[in-house]
Amino acid sequence: MALEGFKLNRRKFLALTSGTAVAGATGMWPEISLAGNKTGISLHGLSAFGDLKYSKRYSHFDYINPNAPKGGTFNFSVSNWNFNQNTQTFNTLNSFVLKGEAPPRMELCFDALMTTALDEPDSVYGLVAETVTISEDRNTYQFKLRNEARFHDGSPLTAEDVAFSYEILREKGHPDLSLDLRDLTKAVALDPSTVELRFNGKQSDRTILTLVSYPIFSKVYYSAREFDKSTLDIPLSSGPYRVGKINVGISIVYERVEDYWAMDLPFAIGHNNFDRLKIEFFRERQAAFEAFKKGKINWREEFTSKVWATEYNFPALKEGKVIKRHFTDELRPTLQGWAINSRRDKFTDQKTRQAIGLCFDFEWTNEQLFYGAYTRSQSLFETSNFRADGLPSPGELVLLNPMRSILPREVFGGSVLQPVTDGSGNVRSSLRKAARLLKKAGWQRKGRQLVDENGKPFTLEFLIRSPTFERILSGFVTNLKAIGIDASIRLVDPAQYQARLEEFDFDVTGIAFSLQATPTGEGMKQFFFSEYANQNGSKNYPGINLESVDKLIDVVGMAQSREDLVYAMRALDRVLRTYYHWIPNWYSANHRIAYWDMFGFKEPKPDYGFPVEQIWWFDEKKAKAIGKA
Repeated sequence: MALEGFKLNRRKFLALTSGTAVAGATGMWPEISLAGNKTGISLHGLSAFGDLKYSKRYSHFDYINPNAPKGGTFNFSVSNWNFNQNTQTFNTLNSFVLKGEAPPRMELCFDALMTTALDEPDSVYGLVAETVTISEDRNTYQFKLRNEARFHDGSPLTAEDVAFSYEILREKGHPDLSLDLRDLTKAVALDPSTVELRFNGKQSDRTILTLVSYPIFSKVYYSAREFDKSTLDIPLSSGPYRVGKINVGISIVYERVEDYWAMDLPFAIGHNNFDRLKIEFFRERQAAFEAFKKGKINWREEFTSKVWATEYNFPALKEGKVIKRHFTDELRPTLQGWAINSRRDKFTDQKTRQAIGLCFDFEWTNEQLFYGAYTRSQSLFETSNFRADGLPSPGELVLLNPMRSILPREVFGGSVLQPVTDGSGNVRSSLRKAARLLKKAGWQRKGRQLVDENGKPFTLEFLIRSPTFERILSGFVTNLKAIGIDASIRLVDPAQYQARLEEFDFDVTGIAFSLQATPTGEGMKQFFFSEYANQNGSKNYPGINLESVDKLIDVVGMAQSREDLVYAMRALDRVLRTYYHWIPNWYSANHRIAYWDMFGFKEPKPDYGFPVEQIWWFDEKKAKAIGKA
């Protein structure tokens, strides 16, 4: 692609990278916001680049069964979660603030303005909002609400509730929610069924696609309650499920709302088919697996390759009552690796962080501990076309060349790759290279230990919350010790782990995320932006604080086409990998799923999400056949 063909043209990018502050630079060109979505007319949906699969008169989403029966219980181990949620315990039902540990899936109790289609990478369609209208300057979004929207007590869900929800989340919500609302100037109820979200012009163009999924709360309900309180009171909500029986820290049941106000609308048809969703909480993975084997849990995603390879041989599986199979992973970028906390002086030097990464022998770990189940991650956006490979392309160079003076020269060479060993456990070559880097970083050998200029030993602690990782990290720790780093593993309980993560109280910790299929500038800021490096609760775990990264994130937010977005994300990936704040570790192309054969589902699964509890259904005939009816 010729450089002049890049839609974020060179003049605009040079202005953006000229050394002036870039925060909010996207507001300089509001015409590029949500390219392809028309202004001044009522729209039934939005997409990043204006391409919607479903027309205004769609009947249901293609990936579901519109005739799926209702009934049964889905008792499962949760494989993903949000906000302050915890899969090992819970002590609050308030899931949208920083305090406490909440149970996963509380969000199913709350409706939102719009909802996603899981067979599209970046679309949203009206839920509580029947339509949305974008202002000519693209800084105001006006939503017309459905008159039938109701809370579970029968009270109407109005524009006042919506406006209250956005304002309170901006002020007191979990950072995953509040940080994306920084450029919202006001949420205003114009009348009972019309609400506006007004922005300052500095927002990333696709931020709205995230914000319309935010939960809506009852203004009346919270007028008598503290919004950010950790509490076990069941909140008033409006979604397809409500909280039923709870056993604090042990289990929670969500009950399907039989008279759910939206049950016959296209976005809801074929969804939320189980009468009950039951989540059991276990502090140890083996205990959860034993519960699954006995049928106490009916669905499980297996994250431990050793268990998958050696322990799925129990009677129910041999008898055909339990199904073990792979489902393809989503077409979304995966960030999985170890975050090195560069806020701590001992990790500020890039050479030190690179040396740490050289001590991880993936090939040996994969062969000896993972049964060959994984592929080595190289990118922070693995499993997507946002991964940078080889030399920078012309489209990437448009973005990188103006910043040559502030970028390491390695950015313009081949993309940074993790070391490869022969799998024998002999990593002498990598350890020698690591030792040389540490010496250049100022570390000196004193006996068998590395010390800094003041004689303080180099210590490194891996923070974990599951004993499983002790086995996985053992070889890594041994290699670190071999070059003089006093490495250790600290296992803490789930609540302490969550608190330490939110306050960045760790040396190194392992994190895994499935990112947005169409990343936004705000989404990338959560992970990599300088301003969020010291914002408790943000996902910038390593404390990345780089001018070049900030500028590229703003470019990601301004991308006018998917092609532009790919170039911007590859350039961002290339720069991030050069600084070694994250050590990519491994990924799998599939979900490893086991379930008792009592469910129905439509195949193939959607490409951009896998919410089994929302799109599968209870099959009574199958359940009877295995004695589970």
